[in-house]
Amino acid sequence: MSLLAPHEPPAVTVVHPDSRSPFFFTCDHASRRVPASLGDLGVPASEWERHIAWDIGALAVAEHLAGHFSAPLVASGYSRLVIDCNRQLWRHDCIPEVSELTPVPGNCNLDEAERTRRIEALHRPYHETITRMLDARAAATIPTLYLAIHSFTPVYKGEQRPWQVALLSNRDRRVAEILMRELRHDPALVVGDNIPYRLTDETDYGVPVHAERRGLPHVLIELRQDEIADERGQRAWAERLIPLLEIAARETLSPPG
Repeated sequence: MSLLAPHEPPAVTVVHPDSRSPFFFTCDHASRRVPASLGDLGVPASEWERHIAWDIGALAVAEHLAGHFSAPLVASGYSRLVIDCNRQLWRHDCIPEVSELTPVPGNCNLDEAERTRRIEALHRPYHETITRMLDARAAATIPTLYLAIHSFTPVYKGEQRPWQVALLSNRDRRVAEILMRELRHDPALVVGDNIPYRLTDETDYGVPVHAERRGLPHVLIELRQDEIADERGQRAWAERLIPLLEIAARETLSPPG
């Protein structure tokens, strides 16, 4: 039985798929939608408003950026409580039984068939779309800067987080260091460098699989959710990032051969 009914939205949405812009945006946690076949996973309605269900504000910022640059944007269509598109499939928290402190009863004691059903319906189509688009760009010799847009909660398990923005990287720190250099011109900003999260092969999927393996310059941008909770903040952060991304592209991308 298919996870998604014919009338439900797709697992992945794409903006400007054929663009030759050097910028390539992804949003792994864009939606809090749940397939109708899964109900509410046993999670109270109030919890679906919280960061555990999606990256609040991230999609809107990504859409502003992609719109400005007429650049590709690939966004997930369903909540990370159903399956997390930025997790390796072998990880237990790819389909979390607990998120922060909230139990997810509908994810407990799943058999392999149910795990496979979610992978095939949601995780695989999302990443196959990214792979296919990056393959096409490589074949067309389009220089690509890979930008994963995320957001994080201001308070996690009672701990306040002072950073308004965080830049995550692993082996290739070029773009992260360029953006940190530029963002730190503003003394009012507290910029996290691989904090409150670290980007690794074990904890992440998008950047290690799609960017690092291809040798693409990249960064994962985390914005604190109270900064981008409304349209004004979302637009302000997009406008702040636009000139900085242009600098990063100039410093890291070679013109097509």
